Amino acid sequence: MSRRWRAPAARSHALRTNLWLIPTIEVAGAVLLFVAIQLVDKAAYRGDITLPSWIDNGSADAARQILTAIAAAVITVVGLVFSITIVALTLASTQFGPRILGNFIRDRGTQVTLGTFVATFVFAVLALGSISTGSHGEYVPHASITVALALVLLSLGVLIYFIHHVATSIQLPQVIASIARDLAAAIEAEDIGAGEHRGPEAGLPVAELRRRIDDGGAAVPAPASGYLQLVAFDTLVTIAAEAQAVIRLTHRPGHFVVAGGPLAHVWPAEAVPQVTRSLERAHLTGPHRTLAQDLTFAIDQLVEIAIRALSPAVNDTFSALTCIDWLSDGLCKITARWRPAAVHRDRQGYVRVIAARLRYERVVDRAFDTIRQASAGMPAVMIRQLDALAAIMGHTTTADQRAALLDQAAMIQRGCDESVPEPGDRADVRRRYDAVLAAARQAEERAAPES
Repeated sequence: MSRRWRAPAARSHALRTNLWLIPTIEVAGAVLLFVAIQLVDKAAYRGDITLPSWIDNGSADAARQILTAIAAAVITVVGLVFSITIVALTLASTQFGPRILGNFIRDRGTQVTLGTFVATFVFAVLALGSISTGSHGEYVPHASITVALALVLLSLGVLIYFIHHVATSIQLPQVIASIARDLAAAIEAEDIGAGEHRGPEAGLPVAELRRRIDDGGAAVPAPASGYLQLVAFDTLVTIAAEAQAVIRLTHRPGHFVVAGGPLAHVWPAEAVPQVTRSLERAHLTGPHRTLAQDLTFAIDQLVEIAIRALSPAVNDTFSALTCIDWLSDGLCKITARWRPAAVHRDRQGYVRVIAARLRYERVVDRAFDTIRQASAGMPAVMIRQLDALAAIMGHTTTADQRAALLDQAAMIQRGCDESVPEPGDRADVRRRYDAVLAAARQAEERAAPES
């Protein structure tokens, strides 16, 4: 897959999930600050200006000792702190799952802390190297040394913040809330409420195009293996319009594609060579899933934490309940905005791209199935899932959405009848199930006048 092209969302994700961008910016800032302070030191050395008395740092040997101590101390602290951090994150990944590490890597606090320490080290080394002997005797960058000392104090404050930040960020409720925030941001960025095309429509209907693709279309092979991270539909529409073709995608973001396997089908078949040469510009694959256009990735992360908490080895029911609460919040947002576009047309109204649309039922199943299966005999988890379904039901806009939620509620109720021996617990679950049914009736009544 060509890496020369990046859609804005892909670039944003790539820049967020690294530990070099912000430190590089801070180091560049430190270099610019050193250049600016050197102008002041040079002017003071020539006698053009007079520095305050409290900036005087002694002789050249004393300045070298100060800067050497600063550089050595800062780089030692960097190594120690981040070694401890790696150990903490290793333990966290064991408890929460390895995919959680990506959340810590793109954490702004970690990136700023690393950048502050490295920038302080770079500034101290540059100041140390500037000490020399000139026409007016020994050149000692007094202002630069003072700034280096100030940066050390700043680094100390950042270190205290970082210790607190790591101690709080690896706590399970904070991890869960962080994933939920990522899901909410992905919902906003994805704009799943965009809906279908509302402009002029021309050409063959979608059903006829699907039939012709099945009968006379040809497959476009995937150029590389990996997880499909992003699809640029606007670019695909342009490619298809130029080739006077229709592209039907066989994968959506989050799917794993195999090199040589079908990435899309094109009709007419004569347009395949032209589309193949351009198709990789609109697809981005990588070694892991991302939240760009893949809402189920955050859902899967929350579900993974929940089922780990419900495992006999961990037996942490309350953490699972927390995951269900945040899954409920995410699905309420998704349900209220759910109008994804499966067909993309060009400006003249011709169908150019038929997407592999994620079904709403699939989203609900991903959020509830695995937790429901792991919670056999656990009425507390069943009750919380039914409460979540009742809350989501209030945001439904279609009968299909309500049917998907009712199917999950019915399965939870049947699981309770089969696995919970205590009649009182079964009665509690039954009351929550009845509440879901009541919420479904209310949602249907609200939708009736609109229809």
